Amino acid sequence: MTEHATATARPVPGGADQALTGRYDAALLDLDGVVYIGPHAVPAAPPAISRAREAGMRVAFVTNNASRPPATVAEHLTALGVPAQASDVVTSAQAAARLIAERFPPGSPVLVVGDMGLRLALRAHRLRPVTAAADRPVAVVQGYSPRTTYQVISEAVAAVHTGALFVATNTDLTAPSPRGLMPGNGALCRLITEATGRQPVVAGKPQRPLHREGMLRTRASRPLVVGDRLDTDIEGAHNGSADSLLVLSGVATPLQAVLAPPNRRPTYLGRDLGALNEPHPVPEPVAGGRVCGGWTATVDGAAPALRGAGDPLDGLRALCAAVWESGTEVDPTAAARVVGALALP
Repeated sequence: MTEHATATARPVPGGADQALTGRYDAALLDLDGVVYIGPHAVPAAPPAISRAREAGMRVAFVTNNASRPPATVAEHLTALGVPAQASDVVTSAQAAARLIAERFPPGSPVLVVGDMGLRLALRAHRLRPVTAAADRPVAVVQGYSPRTTYQVISEAVAAVHTGALFVATNTDLTAPSPRGLMPGNGALCRLITEATGRQPVVAGKPQRPLHREGMLRTRASRPLVVGDRLDTDIEGAHNGSADSLLVLSGVATPLQAVLAPPNRRPTYLGRDLGALNEPHPVPEPVAGGRVCGGWTATVDGAAPALRGAGDPLDGLRALCAAVWESGTEVDPTAAARVVGALALP
């Protein structure tokens, strides 16, 4: 039996008796933590993407990172063994630029807190990047840049104080790196928010503008969103009424998947992008819980339990299904002990 539900109704992880490449016409892939981590590819990613393309699936690389131009990202991907063109890369900078261009006329000045990728995206939409509040910008747009200075933030604050629209490419609080999690654009955005009292309009995940940009680029009618973060990729898929695959190669942990609230529950679970080319067993109902592979998961009050053996990922599927379906707020400490026994990444 195959159980499948749309992203708006996810009582348990979905199942697919065929590779996901045969079920969806396009994959909207996150980059950091999914295709690569820093300068290195996630090992499973290049062959998985190649197989997905051979199966006829269109692939777009959809990222909240607004710092690099699409051509630079495509060059990086190609060097990692994932051939890509600039047109395959969909950034939150592009989504932010479209959002501003739909509100203001061509030639409007926009103060940029960010890198070249953001400036190029604005110019592509016939907007004029500026660097000072004295230029009377109609909007301030902030994207991640490790070169952001106090002076640039001060100009942005002054412009927002005088009425400029405040737009953020994304509000990710952290970003993965080879040294662990580092401050993301959301952490930097809080400087402007705290100084002005204004919350930004967000273009990136989990909001819809970036999802819309990916849909337009791939001409997808049935996309699959693939990501490693529950609060951006998976919640963004829900907001766009799309199915999703959570991979465990980046930020999200198995425990976070088990404890995820309804709007952050993925349709499928996978170790990495290899899951695109695999079937996904559905956790079947049994008395008091769910069974998947050789594992049976139950929930008694606030205490989840798991018994059996086999592929640990099937154990996680069964556990997510039992917890999600129970509607119970389970004890995180008890859940952590059960998940820890699976020894997943």
